[in-house]
Amino acid sequence: MRKVLRSIAVVGLSAAMVGGMAMPVVAAPAERYLHVRVEDPAKGESVNVNLPLSLAEKILPTVNKGGLHDGHVTINHADFNDVDVRAILDAIRTAPDNEFVTVKEKDQDVRVAKSNGNLIVHVRDNTKGGEKVDVTVPMKVVDALLSTAKQNELDVAAALQALSAEGDALLVTVEDATQHVRVWVDSRNTQD
Repeated sequence: MRKVLRSIAVVGLSAAMVGGMAMPVVAAPAERYLHVRVEDPAKGESVNVNLPLSLAEKILPTVNKGGLHDGHVTINHADFNDVDVRAILDAIRTAPDNEFVTVKEKDQDVRVAKSNGNLIVHVRDNTKGGEKVDVTVPMKVVDALLSTAKQNELDVAAALQALSAEGDALLVTVEDATQHVRVWVDSRNTQD
């Protein structure tokens, strides 16, 4: 069960992160930006990315490496231990708002829910210095991810278009004892 829940969390995180990599500015009044901030206060290091989505849209189709090709991500079923990711996402997409899974263990808490049109995944590692992962993906983005005809692919380009139409969105936060990661989309070209 724990492996399945981790797989669900990985899919949610992947969708959010990949979803911010490239999207066209279709009906948006202004350029949209993908922001990524990684901070490691202990080392005094930080990385900030402010990527115009129109630039990412042009670059995405040129990347054909590993599972990413022509704006699609191929899911290797072996990576998910025989879990049908598309079936899970489709089931969540068509279900009413609900808290689907809550697992509380000594060292980890996991919550998977659908609320206000968003897929929400929270993972808490309760060990000392453990990670906190929060992923929020609009269900319209999930629909777009599943829009490809191939069973083992997610359509990243379509998901990015859907994300653009959703407006400003905080997609991912990850915190552990030393690092903090935040991924979001908005119309500002800086992180200020």
